[in-house]
Amino acid sequence: MRWEEYKSPNFDDRPNDEPPNLVVVHGISLPPGEYGGSAIADLFGNCLDAGAHPYFKEIAHLRVSAHFLIRRDGTVLNFVHPAKRAWHAGVSTWRGRECCNDYSIGIELEGCDWEAYEPAQYERLGDLIQDLCGEYPIQAVVGHSDIAPGRKTDPGPYFRWSELQRILKHLGNVAIGPEGAAR
Repeated sequence: MRWEEYKSPNFDDRPNDEPPNLVVVHGISLPPGEYGGSAIADLFGNCLDAGAHPYFKEIAHLRVSAHFLIRRDGTVLNFVHPAKRAWHAGVSTWRGRECCNDYSIGIELEGCDWEAYEPAQYERLGDLIQDLCGEYPIQAVVGHSDIAPGRKTDPGPYFRWSELQRILKHLGNVAIGPEGAAR
């Protein structure tokens, strides 16, 4: 699978070089509900202009990243190599283990909690997860809300887990969806 390379400085080494075994699906739009533009890449690159939008004043100081972003049209951007630890999960727990950044790959979908994601995003997400499963011992794909309940809501109620499960039905050993958090 091909993607556009963008380098974020917001990453470090995984503890003990542990390979990732979890994929976390996120939703992001900057400003909220608006798509396109460079704001997400600027945030992950530590160069978001705090004066460009009132909302940016609240977040421009953050040092965050994700491994990938999938735009509305299906374009995939890579910010951090999957072997490295991106800073996407924050305070989080999966299957009783804290610090999900240590062992997960973060994939942002350009979107928000109150709108459906695009078919092209599901297709690229499926392609990307399939590729990642070929490289890493991925056990589950869950939402940010599954690893940080009460703190995060993304990818939101309009994300169709059933569509992603359909696309990845051949990956029978990988739990896909909120039930992956409970296994």
